[in-house]
Order: sequence, then structure tokens, then C-alpha cells
Amino acid sequence: MKHTLLAFAFLLLFQNAFSQEQVYSGNYELAARFSPEKMKKLVFSTRVDPHWLKKSDRFWYEFETSNGKNWYIVDPVRKTKNQLFDTDKLAMEIMKITKDPVDGQHLKLEDLKFLEDENTIKFKVKGTEEVLKKDWDEIKEKNKSAKDSLEKKTFVFHYDIGNQQLTEITDAPKDPERLSWANIAPDSSKVLFAKHNNLYWMDKENFLKAVKDEKDSTIVEHQLTEDGEENFEYGSSGRGEDNEETEKNKDKRKRAGAYWSSDSKQFVMTRTDQRKVKDLWVIHSTKNPRPTLETYKYAMPGEKEQPITYLLHYSFDTEELSNLPVGTFKDQSLNVYNSNSLESSRDDDFRPVTWLGDMDEFYFAVTSRDLKRVDICRWNLKTNEKEVVIEERSNSYIDFLKPEILDNEIIWWSERDGWGHFYLYGKDGSFKRQLTSGAFHTDRVARVDEKGRKLYFVANGREEGEDPYYEHLYSVTLDGGAISLLNSGDFNHSSEINDGATFFVDNYSRVNTVPVAVLKDKSGNKVMDLETVDLSNLFATGYQFPEPFTFKADDGITDLYGVMYKPFDFDSTRKYPIIEYVYPGPQTEAVDKAFSARLDRTDRLAQFGFVVITLGNRGGHPGRSKWYHNYGYGDLRDYGLADKKAAVEQLADRYDFIDKSKVGIHGHSGGGFMSTAAMLVYPDFFKVAVSSAGNHDNSVYNRWWSEKHHGVKEQINAKGDTTFIYQIDKNPELAKNLKGRLMLSHGSTDNNVHPANTTRMANALIKAGKRFELVVLPDQRHGYGDMTEYFFWKMGDYFVQHLLGDNTPPPVDMVEMQRDKPLTK
Repeated sequence: MKHTLLAFAFLLLFQNAFSQEQVYSGNYELAARFSPEKMKKLVFSTRVDPHWLKKSDRFWYEFETSNGKNWYIVDPVRKTKNQLFDTDKLAMEIMKITKDPVDGQHLKLEDLKFLEDENTIKFKVKGTEEVLKKDWDEIKEKNKSAKDSLEKKTFVFHYDIGNQQLTEITDAPKDPERLSWANIAPDSSKVLFAKHNNLYWMDKENFLKAVKDEKDSTIVEHQLTEDGEENFEYGSSGRGEDNEETEKNKDKRKRAGAYWSSDSKQFVMTRTDQRKVKDLWVIHSTKNPRPTLETYKYAMPGEKEQPITYLLHYSFDTEELSNLPVGTFKDQSLNVYNSNSLESSRDDDFRPVTWLGDMDEFYFAVTSRDLKRVDICRWNLKTNEKEVVIEERSNSYIDFLKPEILDNEIIWWSERDGWGHFYLYGKDGSFKRQLTSGAFHTDRVARVDEKGRKLYFVANGREEGEDPYYEHLYSVTLDGGAISLLNSGDFNHSSEINDGATFFVDNYSRVNTVPVAVLKDKSGNKVMDLETVDLSNLFATGYQFPEPFTFKADDGITDLYGVMYKPFDFDSTRKYPIIEYVYPGPQTEAVDKAFSARLDRTDRLAQFGFVVITLGNRGGHPGRSKWYHNYGYGDLRDYGLADKKAAVEQLADRYDFIDKSKVGIHGHSGGGFMSTAAMLVYPDFFKVAVSSAGNHDNSVYNRWWSEKHHGVKEQINAKGDTTFIYQIDKNPELAKNLKGRLMLSHGSTDNNVHPANTTRMANALIKAGKRFELVVLPDQRHGYGDMTEYFFWKMGDYFVQHLLGDNTPPPVDMVEMQRDKPLTK
């Protein structure tokens, strides 16, 4: 009997030992293998970026692989692709002049451009020799006490492609584009800028003096205004400067955001009065010798004190600056359109910013504060009157794009039928026809061929059987007709079309395919292959593609899309904790659709020993129906959480390797807000969160995002006075619900999402008697800057400890960061 009892006891111990859950250590070595610094040495160019020439259909591009960088010239008409030059021979010629050792495999050319003859290229090479600054003689003449000013010598070269001759340009002028304050007129005769809060201009002769020496005392400036003052200035306000920097830069010229007429005789601009907008502050604690204060204007949702924007017009002929009467709504917003909004596909040394319209008119939008009313307007310079061309109205916020203005027509984008589509109007605002229609989303204009009467545009969700977020290039005639697909294939496509709309470069991939670039003509026929990205060195490290997946939203109806990232040493017999990397939108979703070499918050996090997923939610991406995009309107805290929970439940049903009892969640900014909200709304489901830079209290986030996506109620009383009511649920209100492990983090000088958001969350948790972690990154902005890598390892530690159960403390020294740094001291 005694032996039987002993055997039974040993059996229980044996069973208990095996019933204890196995604890896996965090795989720090595998995570360290894919640091950003290492990735730079494994993956190089992943797309072809064409630089179209002005006088032909040709373009050039540079492409880097593990064998070095090469430069190519492509002629679509002749269907040829050739190297611009022999890199080895060019390196030899460059070294003869610079005396700096270089070979073709390590050639570094800066600011490469084609000259007007389109047979000569210009580029720069940075030397190692230190020389006096180019304008030293002039500097010394003006300031006898000036000290020697040294700089690395920059060589400027011209290279003739035809005869393969390299020439050093020893008298090359400085590039005027480095003067960011200069708003140059189209004919280069005038340069507009702001100084001491007022508006100034100078002529070309004096601007060229400024290019040589901005402090030249002989520069003649013409002052246009005298009523500018702080926070009601005519130029940029120096946002992002602390008070010491503001004082130091107070006498410097600043950019004036004006749009010119094409004849350079007029300009329009907005001027914003922020004097009554309340101040906000962050402290730069590590500044020497004393911490400094940064003060800036910050309009918060629901506040009465809001910026007031005015529309101004100036004529050099009449020398009159006019404040145009365009007031329509209380606390309205103004968007003045410029003609250069479409990204140019050519390399222009100088691109003036001109207004959208002709010599007699320009276009702008007036938007109500609640964003439910938008008027597209034209200012008639002949009659000096505002003309409303198109009106948009909605019961939720309105998204809109810049109108495309043709000779006698207007192309307008609208979601008025529940999907984003293009419409054609007459110049007088008369409706002509809907150009695109259907249950899919058109996203943006790629090019307008007015002569050929054709619109080229990017859209998604139209092709059956594809992820609805995959983008394609399409065309449709302005006279009505069928839509043509120009780059078919079940991939996410990125198209770069030339100005003449005759050819385009099609870069395409999925998260689980190698990126490819091809050249196509305007009908979508492939002209030639360009590049297939070589990922062999990445695969040699053990890298594996992630896996796209679909699931149903919490309503059981809406299809949602995500991507799963597994450890590269994945063992299907194990149970893995699952982590969601989230961003709720509504302006985007943090779900990659094309291959990306940015692995930090997904692939690399998984290597510790997790399954990581990114996924959409109702109310997320704007690239679907307006219903989908506006789903969270009025419920900005909780709208996406049920879908995040549903995803894990469905994936755990599909895959035995997912442990739904160990669910983590992480996000930054809006994702920081969402990950904490998930812990508080579903405290028994989400067990661990790392929430960085979260807008936990949207009443202290900026008005434009908060009021737009959550909604603000406009009230007009019997006297006709208008007020705005804003109410929103906040994370701190639910602090008492926390059960799991939460790490909060914020940059101390974040002037986007103010640190008060996380401080208020921490305050509520402390008052509720909750244990949590708080990581403050000193003097970091919203993106964490050079402390991003540090934060990654802190996040990894937290998930390893609380999700894997690995309580072995890592060493104090972050060896994973240090081993990549040379010990030079």
C-alpha cells in the first residue's frame, strides 16, 4: 500500500511537471539580425523612380544593388535601356581631378541632372579636401574680422554622354534652391519673402547677391506691408523652434506661401490670425546650459479661440494688397489651389508656384468648421467677385481633392454616391457627367491629357478576386465611356506616368513577392522589363515573406484584411502569443500592401517569439466606401476595437499555433491611443500593451483631426450666434478597468501629440491604483528620432517578459544596439 501511494505521488508530480506550460526565452539574437542598420546592407533599391526628360519620352533612373549603384537611360520609343556611363571609367576620370580614391562600385554622385541639350548631365562629387568657402574673398572684404571658413570641397562636373567626356566646372554658381525662404516668380524677376512678420520682395539682381551672401548689406529689399505682427504674420511662423531659437532667428528672412500669376505680376496668399489661439508648450530639458521653452499656438477641439484665415491678392501694377471678402462659415478653412499639385515627372531646376487658374481667375475652397459643407470657388479678377462653382454637402465630414481645371471644364472628385469618383463640370459649374462609377474607390489623378480628352487615375477595389486595397492605373475618356485598366496583375501597383501621358513606369509587388518594375505605354502594353529586385542576401539571413489573410469584422459581414508575420524559426508545434500592431485610422491603416524592407514593428518584433499581425478595421482606411471610412464618426475611442478582437478569435480558430490567451497589442500615435483603449475596453482579452505617443485624451489633441474624425456640433442660437460643441470619450476615463500589463511611452518634446496625453493617462492609472510602466524619451518629437532603436528594445523586453513569461532580466547594457557600433573611444 505504501509503495502504491508513493508511485501515485510520483505519477502526479510527473504529470504536473508536464502540465506546466513551457516557457520560451525571447530570441534576441534573431531580432537583432534585422536591425535597420543591417537591413541597409541587405536591401538596396526596391523601385524604379523615373526622371522624365522635357523634350522627349526618355527618362533616367539610378538603381542600387549589392554590386553597387548604376545609372540608366531608357528610350521607350526605341525600347532601349543603357547605362548612362561606364561607372569604372567615370570613377577613374573623377579621381584624376579630385585626387580622392574611388572605384566604379562605390561611386557617389549627388544632384545628377540633365542639362537643356539632354545630352549632357551635371552632377556633384563631395571631396575630402578642406578649402576656404568659395566666397571667402567677398566675405573678408565685407567683414575684416571674419575668421577663416573651411568646408569640404565640392566638385561640379559636366559629362557629355555622346563623346563620354568629363569636364570639371570650376566657376559653377551656388544653387539658389538652397534658399528656402525665396518664393521666386515664374519669370525670375522677383522674389517674395517675409521678414519681421511683414511681406517683402527683391529683384533678381539683389537675389543673386543673397545667393552669394545672405547678409550682404547692399541688398535692396522692398517692403510691401507694415501691419504684420507676431501670430498674425505674413510668412511662416518658425514652428518647432524653442524660444531661444526664435529670438536668434527673428531677423532672418522666412518663406511667404504665395502663389504667383503666370506673368509674375500678381500673387495670392492666405494670412492667418492666431493671436487669440491659446499657447501650448514643451520643454527642451537637455539643452545646455539651461533647459529651454518652446511656445507655439495650438487650437484644440471645441475651443472658441480658433485661427482666422484671410485671402489676400496683390498686384505689382497697382501696388495694391487686397483683403478679399470670402467669409462664408464661422471658423472656416481656406485652401488656395496651386497649379503644381500634380507631382511633376521631370527634373526641373526651378519650378515656380503659380495659382490654379488663368490670368483672370484663381481657385480656392471654403470649408465649414464641421467639414460638412465645402464650396469650390473661383475669384474673378475682372469683376472682383467670388463665384461658387461646386458645392458639396454631407451629414459627416467631406473629403475632397484639388480640382483639375481644363480650358473649359473642371474635373472634380467626390464621395457623394458613397464611393470616391470623378465628375466632369463645365467652367460655369454646370454638371456634365460622372466619369467613373461603381462600388470601388478612385484615389487620385495621375495625369490629364486634355488634348487627347483622357483622364488617367489611380483606383483600388475594382478588380474581382484581389485585395481591394491594391492600386492600379486606369484611364477614361472625358466624353464618357468604359474605364480601361492599364496595369493588370494581382499586385499593388505604383505608377509614374510622364507629362505627355504616353508611357509610365509600373512598380508592383505584394508583401509576399519580390518587387518588379516594367515600362508600359499609354494603352497598358508592356514595352520592356526594367528591374527585378534582388533579395537573395535578405533570404540568406533566413528572412521569410509574411502572409496576407482575410477575416470578418465583428458584424460577421464586412471583409477585413491583414498580414501575419511569423518568427523565421517558426515551429508549428508550438503555441505562440499573438501581438497586434495597430493604427485605427481613419486616414490610413497600418497594413502593408507592397513589399517593404522596414521590419521594426512587424517582422523584427515577431523574431522574439511571437506571431505579429497588422489588420484593418471598420472606420479605418479611406480607400473603401464612405460608410466604411466614416464608421467611427462620433465614436472615436471604441470604433475599431471589436474588429481587433474578432481577428484574433478567428485566427486562433484556424491555427493551432496561436495562443489566444496571450494577446498583446502595440501602436504608435493613433495606435498608441488604440492599444491602451483595447486594454481598458476588453481587459480580459488583451493582456499586454505597449502604447507609444498616444493621443489618449483627444480633447487636448489638435482640432483639425479630432473634430473631423469624431465630429463637432455646430449650434446657432436665436440671436444668430454660432458655437461648437465637442464631446468625446477618453482613455483616462476607463483607467479603473486595467487588468493586464501596460507600458506607456512618449517623447518629451512632442509638439504634435502633446505629452499631456500620456501624462493624463498615467495620472488616471495612478489614481486608480494600477501598476504600469512609463518610458519618457528625452527631447524626442513624435517619431522618437534617434531613440527609435532604444524604444524597440524596451518594447521587446516588455513583451518577452509579460507574454512569453521569460522573466530572466536582460543585461543592463543593450548589447543588441552596441554591437553594431564601432568602439572608437
